[in-house]
Amino acid sequence: MRSTLITRSLLAMLLGVGLSACGGSSSGGETGGSSQSRVAQSSANSSEADSESSSESSDLSSAASSTSSAQSSSEPDTAQVCDQSPPETLVAAEVENAPVAVCLVVDQFGYLPSAQKVAVLRDPQAGFDSGLSFAPGEDYALVNVDSGEVVHTGSPSTWNEGAISDISGDKAWWFDFSAVTDPGRYVVWDRSQNVRSPAFSIGADVYKPVLKDAVRTFFYQRAGDEKLATHAGTGWADGASHLGEGQDPAARLYGSENDASTERDLRGGWYDAGDYNKYTNWHADYLVVLMHTYRENPGIWTDDFNIPESGNGIPDLLDELKWGMDWLIRMQEDDGSVLSVMGLAHASPPSSATGPSVYGPATTSATLTSAQAFAFGSVIFAQVEGWETYAQELATRAENAWDWADAHPSVTFENSGKVAAGEQEVDDDGRAMKKRIAALYLFAATGESDYKTFAENEYRDHPITWVGPWNEPETTHWLYYASLPDATDSVVNDIRTAYTNGMNGHWEAVTQAQDAYRAYLGESNFTWGSNRTMARQGLTFTNLAVHGLGDAGEQAIDNAALGYLNYLHGTNPLGKVYLSNMYHLDVHNSVDSFYHSWFSDGSANWDSVKTSNYGPAPGYLVGGPNPSYSWDACCPDSCGGSENNARCGAEELSPPADQPAAKAYLDFNTSWPVNSWQVTENHNDYQVAYIRLLSRFVK
Repeated sequence: MRSTLITRSLLAMLLGVGLSACGGSSSGGETGGSSQSRVAQSSANSSEADSESSSESSDLSSAASSTSSAQSSSEPDTAQVCDQSPPETLVAAEVENAPVAVCLVVDQFGYLPSAQKVAVLRDPQAGFDSGLSFAPGEDYALVNVDSGEVVHTGSPSTWNEGAISDISGDKAWWFDFSAVTDPGRYVVWDRSQNVRSPAFSIGADVYKPVLKDAVRTFFYQRAGDEKLATHAGTGWADGASHLGEGQDPAARLYGSENDASTERDLRGGWYDAGDYNKYTNWHADYLVVLMHTYRENPGIWTDDFNIPESGNGIPDLLDELKWGMDWLIRMQEDDGSVLSVMGLAHASPPSSATGPSVYGPATTSATLTSAQAFAFGSVIFAQVEGWETYAQELATRAENAWDWADAHPSVTFENSGKVAAGEQEVDDDGRAMKKRIAALYLFAATGESDYKTFAENEYRDHPITWVGPWNEPETTHWLYYASLPDATDSVVNDIRTAYTNGMNGHWEAVTQAQDAYRAYLGESNFTWGSNRTMARQGLTFTNLAVHGLGDAGEQAIDNAALGYLNYLHGTNPLGKVYLSNMYHLDVHNSVDSFYHSWFSDGSANWDSVKTSNYGPAPGYLVGGPNPSYSWDACCPDSCGGSENNARCGAEELSPPADQPAAKAYLDFNTSWPVNSWQVTENHNDYQVAYIRLLSRFVK
């Protein structure tokens, strides 16, 4: 089946460029462009500045139905921009007004002063943008946009002797300006062609406002909590959802919806992703990751993230964790077992959902994963003044969960097609892994030798044999165990040695510069949720620094990990910040629309930044490039009638289909049968991996 290629006029709209050269687009958010950032209408964000910005990201829900959109008439004709000559004298305004080259990509938030700083210059050879071309000049400069001063000059270096990257389909060059450490606002300027990068900052606090937005997405994901404009912003204010008759406070067991005796008060928690369902296994995992996030850098977590609990003297991340933990407590039965899943009604906005809530029965896997979260929570929350009793309750709940799961080792419930959509149940091996991880956290919480013996015997039978993004959560659990003072020395040494050795291949990818965008992942690892995989790959490096492993040195480790963060912030083939609606932080191109039941296709308020009143809320990490994307199998003519068939469009959208792996992306939020969730849907699992990586670099 052939895929629909985005037309030349639409491609110009998507990229903001003329197609004869990889030259430029109109100035982005950093200089005040032609369209107002929707987020500027909100008082919710921690950034104090309300700025106007030009949205260079694409309205791909419109792209799914139309390929005739044109650029704003206020944007300059940039078709021949690469033939322009440099100005005779350097003036800040001249550099700022130089077109932004879509083939000159940077971290659009910026760089830490001590970090390696590399702009990537790209010449597309394959993929939807192969009609563009770019040959960088020899004379590059880093310019302070406030003073107009050239602070660094040099020539770009050719990546991999001019080879074409299989993953991106691009040739690439690197312009390294790591020597610049002074705080300020900068652009990379190609003097000979008078094009520039988006503006970005260098500073010790460059990522703090980004972190606040990323964490605040969990507030937007809260079920059963009112989103007042004071906290959510005018654009995303909403009443408390799923608290009506037959909903979360009176949820009933799947298959027994007419039996009032099955009613449980299961209010709270977080919507899991772009759907509103709540999955116990995954929810408990999010809690564990966020607790590691807090533990690894506790000093950065302040009380000013503008959530309802802000100002109570407790770090807001811990407040958000308690919101999630309170729901997990409600899911635990009196016998220690934990209910498996909840299915919630969907509508936009969430408060308008009126359908009943149902839950799935208790399972062994949900109970073991909850035991992990309860046990670790008892350790973390015991450090909070006033929460000591709560922490002890969590320890008791963890042991009760362990006892039930130990007595009921094989209770399962496959929920997909019954309650909620995603399948969270695991097989025998999955339950065995959950049990050994629960044991190590229970040992940390209680110090009881039985848990230690079980965990260490299990590790000896199932040691770390490789390290990568796919087992990063498991290796993080074991590294934590190795940090406990009473763990057996030989087991500790085995864990630390295995992890260090397992990173050797990843170091080779860094030292040999195997990826054109400095974020090596490997083509086979670009799958559904590739942005999570990128974040986790960065975490494989930060684990070295957190636990004092290897001999690379902390700065080398940070530089390796930052390559993955830079990728997510714009140093990628699309020059896109893979977070939603970040124009209030003066980025040039962030996610415009993504699959979410609230920010739905066609919504006058929330569909997209470019066409709606507000666009989606800021800070959500989307799934990212997915070369396995395809429309539903019923397309184009078997979806149950002409109306449904018409939703397919004439042919499959390309992009994201039929592209090099790192270009298999498009901003769109259309639902079935085009199935945008395969590419753009958010997921709390993506979000916690990103937050944990980002928080490492917040000072």
